[in-house]
Amino acid sequence: MEKTTHFGFREVASSEKAGLVADVFSSVASRYDVMNDAMSFGIHRFWKQFAAMHSGLKKGNHALDVAGGSGDMSLHFLKQVGADGMVTLTDINQEMLEEGRRRLTDRGYVGNIQFSTADAEDLPFDDGQFQCVCISFGLRNVTDKERALTEMQRVLSPGGRLLVLEFSKPVIPALEKVYDTYSFNVIPKMGRLIAGDEDSYRYLVESIRKHPDQQTMKTMMLDAGFDDVRVHNLTGGIVALHIGYRF
Repeated sequence: MEKTTHFGFREVASSEKAGLVADVFSSVASRYDVMNDAMSFGIHRFWKQFAAMHSGLKKGNHALDVAGGSGDMSLHFLKQVGADGMVTLTDINQEMLEEGRRRLTDRGYVGNIQFSTADAEDLPFDDGQFQCVCISFGLRNVTDKERALTEMQRVLSPGGRLLVLEFSKPVIPALEKVYDTYSFNVIPKMGRLIAGDEDSYRYLVESIRKHPDQQTMKTMMLDAGFDDVRVHNLTGGIVALHIGYRF
């Protein structure tokens, strides 16, 4: 019998999930950034800036932005590595990758940025190639998260770090109730009005609830081979930054 996994609150064949996720992001690619600002009231920019501050990147380093979509994290990394460094932006979805390419090219970044259509579970890079690897709001969409974490650990150089920025579990009970009400009742309607796609944003809300909580994610990263993992809760745990170190 074929293995199954979750696609939001639905149970689907594991082999089907990547295609279903691809359909979601193909649908919302052109309005993705606008929706991020609307859904989070712009706070997602603070979350990403906070993550970038913990990258440990220096001039001349090479950073990998996995499932980087429209390039928010890559933009931060490009400023950190400078003209002598390199940022590689990957996404499994071609439409999202093109959004990132267009956005970064419009800002004048052409010499130290490269783009690759790649699956987080099978990264086409050499061992130890990057001083920082990041996956921002993308891991919950990956079918085999353990395999993706192992792959990101593999391509990370000794002394480097992995940044996993993702929605997580609120640590304040009262906040959790408000957040649930907003997520399930407001965000899908915003998706319909702004992006013309209510179903995709209902999936995105459901996928957050199926994602591992802070402690589970920390354990998964340690099991993937990271020597130390530190957790920062942001906005009461609505989002968490996990930093995995490879010594």
